[in-house]
Amino acid sequence: MAIAAFVILVVCTNIAAVVWARLLTSSPELLLALSSRNRYLALTLGADINRVAYWAIGCARLALAFGVCHVAGRAYGDHILRVFTRYLGVEEESIERLRSAFDRADWAIVPIFVGSNIVAAISGIQRTAATRLAFLVAFGLVARLALLQLLANLFADQLDSLIGYVQKYSWWIVGASVLFVALTNMRNTRR
Repeated sequence: MAIAAFVILVVCTNIAAVVWARLLTSSPELLLALSSRNRYLALTLGADINRVAYWAIGCARLALAFGVCHVAGRAYGDHILRVFTRYLGVEEESIERLRSAFDRADWAIVPIFVGSNIVAAISGIQRTAATRLAFLVAFGLVARLALLQLLANLFADQLDSLIGYVQKYSWWIVGASVLFVALTNMRNTRR
């Protein structure tokens, strides 16, 4: 079940990576529901997403991905990390660095990397206590969304310019995104 949910989330993220330029201003809520990468969190703020929707969808999508990867880590152990290296383009060295840091300071790693599927899986492999993990994830979610909101406010003019460019060339960006996503997925699955 965890693997099926993970695959669905990966497919949603790939869809977002293809159509983000079209969804950014027409349906920023859908864009965030498909993927809560930092770039989409920041861009949707620049596209004037409703702040309640930003917080609700952003938190829910990040928490869902974290929960799915945590459960997969508990269920499949180190095997899930091999999926990341084999199919998602993550290097083993990156996983080992995060794992080592997690062992030393999970209290800092989880909030800082609350959007990391690898950290979520490691928290499952390490069987982090549910109450501790819930607190760390909640703190990380609030901190991440607040920081991105602050940065979006500080760089509002630049975001407006970028969004204007995206609107003007959205179909070209979608075409380039299709090519980029296809090439990335082909490279990752050939490993």
